[in-house]
Amino acid sequence: MDNINLSFEEMWEKIITCDSTYDGLFYTAVKTTKIYCRPSCKSRKPKKVNVDFYYEIMEVEKAGFRACKRCQPEVEHSHHTELVKKVTSFLINHYNQKLTLQDIADHVGISPFHLERIFKQETTETPRAYLEKIRVDKATHLLKSTDLTNLEICYEVGFQSTSSFYKSFRHLTKCSPSQYRSQEG
Repeated sequence: MDNINLSFEEMWEKIITCDSTYDGLFYTAVKTTKIYCRPSCKSRKPKKVNVDFYYEIMEVEKAGFRACKRCQPEVEHSHHTELVKKVTSFLINHYNQKLTLQDIADHVGISPFHLERIFKQETTETPRAYLEKIRVDKATHLLKSTDLTNLEICYEVGFQSTSSFYKSFRHLTKCSPSQYRSQEG
């Protein structure tokens, strides 16, 4: 499976917010306790300097970490987990491209109808809504960490128009990109 294309800072943000969207795509390993968790784990957050990230359970366990008893990252919760992981990693790695449901379905090898039904059943969202969240996540990261203009960020994260960018951003963050940047600044 493809590794997701996220920086250390982006993965750190995901564990601080306990974002279940990224469960199964990477694991947080705490060097001081030798325990690894899902990004959504509700356990107390470690110091940033004590954290490493791994993409595979075999890799993190080979490094000498054991599974968290609270979030049980080694346990698969559904027989569709692998499909959802493939779709999610594809969306994260291709968020800035123009994607159709057919493109996503072709990548995982099932029909668009079946993909949308299973994905929504497992995540409570459509692949399109999920992609929108990823794009807004990327936009918030860029607003915090770069001097790119809102327009540059809009196209950088894959939105096809400024109106859809502003609408999605406001829907998911309850503020405009400019307001977000000034709050974070």
